[in-house]
Amino acid sequence: MSQTHKTQVAIIGGGPAGMLLSILLHREGIDSVVIERATRAHVLERIRAGILEWSAVELLRRAGVSERMDKQGHAHDGTRVAWKGERHFMIDSYKYSKRKLMAYGQTYITEDLYAEMDKIGGQVWHEAEDVVLHELTDKASYVTFTQNGETLRVDCDYIAGCDGFHGVSRRSIPESVQKTFEKVYPFGWLGVMSETPPLEDLWYVQHERGFALASQRSPMLSRYYVQCSMDDKVENWSDDRFWDELTQRFPPDIAKQIVTGPSIEKSIAPLRSFVSEPMRYGNLFLAGDAAHIVPPTGAKGLNLAASDVYYLWRALVTHYKENSDSLMDRYSEVALARVWKTERFSWWLTGLLHVFPDQSPFETRAAEAELDSIAESEAGLAWLGEQYGGFPIEDWG
Repeated sequence: MSQTHKTQVAIIGGGPAGMLLSILLHREGIDSVVIERATRAHVLERIRAGILEWSAVELLRRAGVSERMDKQGHAHDGTRVAWKGERHFMIDSYKYSKRKLMAYGQTYITEDLYAEMDKIGGQVWHEAEDVVLHELTDKASYVTFTQNGETLRVDCDYIAGCDGFHGVSRRSIPESVQKTFEKVYPFGWLGVMSETPPLEDLWYVQHERGFALASQRSPMLSRYYVQCSMDDKVENWSDDRFWDELTQRFPPDIAKQIVTGPSIEKSIAPLRSFVSEPMRYGNLFLAGDAAHIVPPTGAKGLNLAASDVYYLWRALVTHYKENSDSLMDRYSEVALARVWKTERFSWWLTGLLHVFPDQSPFETRAAEAELDSIAESEAGLAWLGEQYGGFPIEDWG
């Protein structure tokens, strides 16, 4: 037995990008459905980023899902960078770009989006298997999948591929059309979540033992990372070993402020830079990790997804409400312009702050000198603050 449904926009992927797009479209009276391969519980349990650019904060507010974020999120002027065991400066995004940053976990954002979808009666199919996108270059497209052994078909005008790096959407674009760019980094990040009060500031640390980072999710939830080898395993890292390694990399006066405690989550994430062009193929539009990946050093992954959603949302609204395809035709071009600027910044910051396996003593000293130069230059600090604060989302619609 099979069922056929009809909608204006079929959204593949029930993560933050897909859910945010569905809610924004709903606000404009545009119908959509979300198709997600994982269970709802699995999506809500994913541990991801936690630093929002202000453009993403404003987009969540525009979608009407910011109440908890505005109450519990921690606004920051920027992030501190430490090196040589003692020197540090502030990447002051607010001073130089007039844009703050918000510390608010992606897990919370996903919970907020799902709560809003429940409230508005949005349609989300979870545990969708064998998802296939059909007739992408015809006047009308459709999606088929199975759920609980039943075949379902969704007829639609357009498809938004928000299903991540391993999803079906990007793989549905012919190789003859698609061009990809990738850099895989020779190390990973070991991340620990603990129910401990975080440091007041966000910290990046360049150290001869490897990179370290201090972030936060809430007043009693901390997120810390240390650079580790690609072949390392979580089971090799006891809590005691992790805290010892972390505090060795931080300047002594900051290390003594770190409150340690039992980890409640521990994982190792690989680092890569990746871009797929174009971000549109016929009726299919890619958004978020389906089209691009950035190393987490610059805290840009979720923010790039939010800008894609903004551009796609405006394009679809202009199509349905103004009968104009001008923004849809420019979607890939406009989105990729912001993607590549962000990719370049994340690649540069990753190279500056990490220790590479084949790094020579000369390269180590040169990286330290570059940080010295930035710290001693108002122009350097201004450039870095502008880059880190995030590139503006052009109000092109």
